[in-house]
Amino acid sequence: MTLRPLQAADIAKAIDALRPILGDRITTAAAIREQHASQLTWLPSQLPDAVAFAESTEEVAEIVKICAAHSTPMIAFGTGTAFEGHVNAPAGGISIDLSRMNRIIAVNAEDMDCVVQPGVTRQTLNSYLRDTGLLFPVDPGADASLGGMAATRASGTNAVRYGTMKDNVVALTAVLPNGDIVRTARRARKSSAGYDLTRLLVGSEGTLGIITELVLRLSPLPEAIAGGICPFPTVRSACDAVISTIQSAIPVARIELLDEVTAAAVKAHSGLDLAATPLLLLEFHGSPQSVAEQSERFGEIAEAFGGGPFAWSDKTEERAKLWQARHDAYWACLALRPGARPIPTDVCVPIARLADCVEETKQEILELGLIAPVVGHVGDGNFHVQPMVDMTNPAEIEVVKRFIERMVERAIRMDGTCTGEHGVGQEKRRYLDLEHGPQTLAMMRSIKRAIDPLNLMNPGKLVDNSL
Repeated sequence: MTLRPLQAADIAKAIDALRPILGDRITTAAAIREQHASQLTWLPSQLPDAVAFAESTEEVAEIVKICAAHSTPMIAFGTGTAFEGHVNAPAGGISIDLSRMNRIIAVNAEDMDCVVQPGVTRQTLNSYLRDTGLLFPVDPGADASLGGMAATRASGTNAVRYGTMKDNVVALTAVLPNGDIVRTARRARKSSAGYDLTRLLVGSEGTLGIITELVLRLSPLPEAIAGGICPFPTVRSACDAVISTIQSAIPVARIELLDEVTAAAVKAHSGLDLAATPLLLLEFHGSPQSVAEQSERFGEIAEAFGGGPFAWSDKTEERAKLWQARHDAYWACLALRPGARPIPTDVCVPIARLADCVEETKQEILELGLIAPVVGHVGDGNFHVQPMVDMTNPAEIEVVKRFIERMVERAIRMDGTCTGEHGVGQEKRRYLDLEHGPQTLAMMRSIKRAIDPLNLMNPGKLVDNSL
């Protein structure tokens, strides 16, 4: 997307118009602009022309109105942890940083919900909730902002029990591309009053509006938690055990796959005594009696598929070390090929096809000679691959691009999706037609065109009404 001279002049006018409102909270400093472009993908960073730090819904609305009046693109920014180029500014414009909107407005313990601004991070919220007996269960690993998690429809390790962001956002407030402020719903747990605008904006990746307030569903802290680790001889046997566990209706809270490559990297990074074989990490929530029973039942399933022994514990410190090691897997895998760039990607398939999809993907990794660790939130059929790429080698880059394309095509062929939780951003737009078909994609573009006719909200991401 190339800026016309008139557009560049309009952006400059928008910046000038915002200075009296924001003062030193709008900046064109190169270092800050670089921080607000893509840092976690192999896509080139595309910097905004300026960064505006908003502090209220009304202020976001004023920023949006000025940007709209000057045909200036707007990119909402939370913590910048997305992998698919969501925060790049391919047409320039203003990055609207929401990190200072970090107030926990209300906790309604009796209703098990809370109201927060979008800059609150999940760890901050759960620290605040610690004495209430409640938690916010969606855990994507990174300490992402809750607004960003809603915008990308994030999920993570707890999704198999507690669902994704779409299941845990009750209502939200957003600023539309013309500066109007809308609230999508009340706090009632269900409603049949009109279109489900909450779900329309959850996962819209900032292309339809900027989320400025969220009502979130909370869950009770479990009475007891047990968790542990189970080795398997092969990735297929581990995946088959996952499928059997889910089909047996064992209420597992987390069930994570580490292939043998990831397991070796995590072992070296964390210092934990892990087997360098495919591993499943599990956690069960409930009463002391139920978590013990669930752990024992899983151990029996694992043994039937050649796995085990399943070593589990209900001690908080032991579980914390294990899950910290899992969350550090991205960093642990950097040591597998120093100097290479990790390119994380994900797909998701129906649970019955999980073993087939993971095994075929692993086989291709071996055939291509790639270093590409595999991890997965496999309880809901979602897994991630992290090829380590020499970015100075064009031939290798092309091989990895083709590998990712085939991985996505394989998942869609199995009636899955090109992304279970990373989102579309810039990188996966090319797969939407294959996954959804032209009529569905045309409907998405019609929605985008109706709400954002000037294509100013995060242009070049997800669907783009200029196409």
